[in-house]
Amino acid sequence: MARLYVLFFLAQVVLCVCALISCLSAEEDQIRVLPRIAWVLIILFFPIVGSVAWFVAGREPAAGRSGAGASKELGDRLRSRPRPVAPDDDPEFLRTVDERNRRQDEELFRRWEEDLRRREEDLRRRDGDAPREGNRPEA
Repeated sequence: MARLYVLFFLAQVVLCVCALISCLSAEEDQIRVLPRIAWVLIILFFPIVGSVAWFVAGREPAAGRSGAGASKELGDRLRSRPRPVAPDDDPEFLRTVDERNRRQDEELFRRWEEDLRRREEDLRRRDGDAPREGNRPEA
């Protein structure tokens, strides 16, 4: 008998969770009779009755949504949308990537040249300040 109670409890929990998911994921135009928050509270406070009431009276019947007219309307909407382009097929994206890479390369080369000039100047100053072998004072 205890197993039967556990089975009924699990069925109640599953029914309640399914009703909550269905209620929370339904579009506004699919919810009937009461606002969404009222349905959520009814399902939570009266799990069995609220869940059954949601599936019977709270949402629009599935037959009305999945008829031939609805699928035709969905197909029309999908065809009218511009199809997304992959980044490696989009010429504008590729152009911006090339420009960014070119700017980064130019900046890197500019920094390298500045660093090379600075090092050459340091070497020239160091060589100019150091006494030469011919100008050394004799000891």
